[in-house]
Amino acid sequence: MKNIEIDEELYQYIAQNTQFIGESASSILRRLLSLKTDDLPLISANENISLKEQETLVYVASSSEGKEKKEAKNKDINETVFNYVNKEELAMQRGAVGRFLLILAALYRGHSTEFSVVSKISGRDRLYFANNEQELAASGISTKPRQIPDSPFWVMTNSNTTRKKMMLTKVAIALGYSNDDAEKIRELL
Repeated sequence: MKNIEIDEELYQYIAQNTQFIGESASSILRRLLSLKTDDLPLISANENISLKEQETLVYVASSSEGKEKKEAKNKDINETVFNYVNKEELAMQRGAVGRFLLILAALYRGHSTEFSVVSKISGRDRLYFANNEQELAASGISTKPRQIPDSPFWVMTNSNTTRKKMMLTKVAIALGYSNDDAEKIRELL
């Protein structure tokens, strides 16, 4: 595998087009660029590759059939954050704020129509979420507002990781996740 550097906008575009947790960037780009997947080299079982790479190759080898099944399945079920979170992408983030924003972006993608419920989530003295940066900044000192990627919402990021986890739990519960799923979302941070 070769490594390349891409700008943030391209990175977000690739991440948005992830179809399942763990899908590799190469698979996403091949699909988006309509490149043949049958040209990929076959790797024998005795070669040194990770289980993740093997899963990716299996997906690529059956992408047309798998994609049709996935699209049909997605039409039948409610979208969840687990359809949008890419654990590799989370792991590449340098800090909790980056992971926090990616998880919130995934929650927004899965629940964009009802995501406005997060505006009701707040602390004792300050807002956690708002529709604009100024509203968050006015709610307290040093809130460090950041826009949730690919959404019209902003979030306060100047809090410790424990508070961010609590915020994720409250968002998940507000969006209708079970306590077990809310805990799984919280632990992604």
